[in-house]
Amino acid sequence: MLTFIGLGLYDERSITVEGREALADADRAFAEFYTSHLVGATVEELEAYHDIGIEVRDRAGVEQDPEPILDAAEDDHVAFLTAGDTMISTTHVDLRLRAEERGIETRLVHGVTAQSAASGLTGLQNYRFGKAVTLPFPYVHGGDPVPKSVVDSLEANRELGLHTLVYLDIKVDWEGRRGVEVDGDQYMTADYAAELFAEHWDGDALGVAVCRAGSPDPVVAADRLSALAERDFGEPLHMLVIPGEVHHVEADALSALGGAPEELFDDEN
Repeated sequence: MLTFIGLGLYDERSITVEGREALADADRAFAEFYTSHLVGATVEELEAYHDIGIEVRDRAGVEQDPEPILDAAEDDHVAFLTAGDTMISTTHVDLRLRAEERGIETRLVHGVTAQSAASGLTGLQNYRFGKAVTLPFPYVHGGDPVPKSVVDSLEANRELGLHTLVYLDIKVDWEGRRGVEVDGDQYMTADYAAELFAEHWDGDALGVAVCRAGSPDPVVAADRLSALAERDFGEPLHMLVIPGEVHHVEADALSALGGAPEELFDDEN
């Protein structure tokens, strides 16, 4: 059996009770942290808290060489762990389909997602979010600082009055390409993302920084993108939301929870 378990957003305690019970029932555990990352806990802390050894696989180890995971699941109960919710990445869907093709029973135990946390923390209604985008580090793709595909999706959402959740790039154990060498792990910050949007899209637009969702000290800050670019939001992980049409209840929430200047909503609406 292969059980996919979402670990939640922050540390070893962010997992659901159902997820913890499923992990305790497993014989072996694998994990990947390239699609997202628990910044509040190391692998060693996860292992100690859940009393199980965890074999961390890199991207190639899941996408190109899943056989060790599948072979283990043919004989034992295997847990496959990810940060956030499971099945968010197509890589995980592919692994599940491969297991099903081999007659391996699969099960999903969901965790809290970054998208639901962004909605809850900001007060922006979940059903009013459009297509989410990922903002990569410019050195990764070598093109425009804000890729045209990101701008196109953002503006398409805004034309419909919808909010855009911007996932910010993470590079964990990234091997330098395009002549760029990366020293250690890299996490894009909300102020850096706001600066890119302010300089290469619209600095007057409303933005909302969402930082360390799921931690004991999450931060929400709403202001013009140009203003957010001047702030320091501390440790990762960060997200950025660019609202579309803001309902008056959402405006009240952004003012109360994110310190948004009231005049912004007159400009936006």
